[in-house]
Amino acid sequence: MIIFINGSINSGKSTISKLIADKLGNTALIEIDNLRHFISWMSLGEAMTISIENAILLIKNFVKNNINVVVPYPLSRKNYDDFMAGLKEDSESIQVFTLSPKKEVALKNRGSRALDDQEKERIEYHYQIGIHQPDFGIIIDNSEDTPRETATKIMKIISTRL
Repeated sequence: MIIFINGSINSGKSTISKLIADKLGNTALIEIDNLRHFISWMSLGEAMTISIENAILLIKNFVKNNINVVVPYPLSRKNYDDFMAGLKEDSESIQVFTLSPKKEVALKNRGSRALDDQEKERIEYHYQIGIHQPDFGIIIDNSEDTPRETATKIMKIISTRL
């Protein structure tokens, strides 16, 4: 099973992805930003293209070895299309969830994370281009939920699709 957790910066993607991976067991958690760090000297656009290509290769390898995969990442339509094209032979096992808290919630400091101005600008940009309301996958407004409650909602949906 391949699960993408989409959403803006500070929507809860990483936290909820870790909870889902723990609940599923036998699951690899692929943080694409970590792949980008291997080539941090490269421009962001170039590096992200390669990082997505590398993520596809990693996902395929884990699936081939019967390991579930959870990928938290803000998916634009292009990123989504690239992943779906690269993973077409595994398309039946792919599930996409978008965390869509109200923008005011995403812009707040939550937990130990203090947002800087650049992150706040990125959140504004993500909401402007519609990362929080894509035309693919299942959208979950997690404005009022704890990460654990959101992970439980996602796990219930996943269990009905198995």
